[in-house]
Amino acid sequence: VQLQASGGGLVQAGGSLRLSCAVSGNILHRNAVGWYRQAPGKPRELVARISTSGNTDYADSVKGRFTISKNSAENTTYLQMNNLKPDDTAVYYCNLGWTRGVYWGQGTQVTVSS
Repeated sequence: VQLQASGGGLVQAGGSLRLSCAVSGNILHRNAVGWYRQAPGKPRELVARISTSGNTDYADSVKGRFTISKNSAENTTYLQMNNLKPDDTAVYYCNLGWTRGVYWGQGTQVTVSS
């Protein structure tokens, strides 16, 4: 199983980015996916996750700003991030499973300038 995260970059506060996580093989329809982030010196934390049935869950810090979605036909999960803040600066990772699983993408850097 391979997960490929992309879409990070440098954006000003208030801006938007959309992250993508491509999952190898036709398995997204039977697996949940989570997005995590890790800022320098901080532990990796859950940002958002989406279940096989489409139920979603968000960290309080991103509720109302971030939206997780998936396209099972394309084997891709997305994280739309709006109204970005400097505190959102981190490396973002996708992970297979509703709880933290063993399969991780390589991470994509998101930097939000003030």
